Amino acid sequence: MANRISPQEARDLVATQGFVYVDVRSVAEFEGGHPTGSYNVPFLEVGAAGMVPNVDFVAMMARAFAKDAKLVIGCLAGGRSARACAELEAVGFTGLTDQRAGWGGAKDQFGRLTEPGWSAAGLPSVAGPDAERGYAAIKLK
Repeated sequence: MANRISPQEARDLVATQGFVYVDVRSVAEFEGGHPTGSYNVPFLEVGAAGMVPNVDFVAMMARAFAKDAKLVIGCLAGGRSARACAELEAVGFTGLTDQRAGWGGAKDQFGRLTEPGWSAAGLPSVAGPDAERGYAAIKLK
């Protein structure tokens, strides 16, 4: 099971230890704001019935990253990233770290914030599409 870390710890791994941040939120969520320098490979996509699994997720990750790459996986609140890590571990990825609290923060069953996410922590962020690291670029690799 992947190690789970705080947004600040994730930033430190990326800044000082050569980890790459992979945001597994949808393209629209990613473009609304994401950690600076992150890649976007959605774990779920918007479909006719709402959010549906991205059937190409594992294949796109394998195309873009070596199975031993040092990766921090993040999402909105920590649920998708945990599931994405489990799927990637099942196919042999070994350098995974799951960022808990995601972009927007972790909440309890009553919707109260229990841990600020990347955005609320004031960590380096950008918004808009990314021609080199967005999902469209990953699909072309």
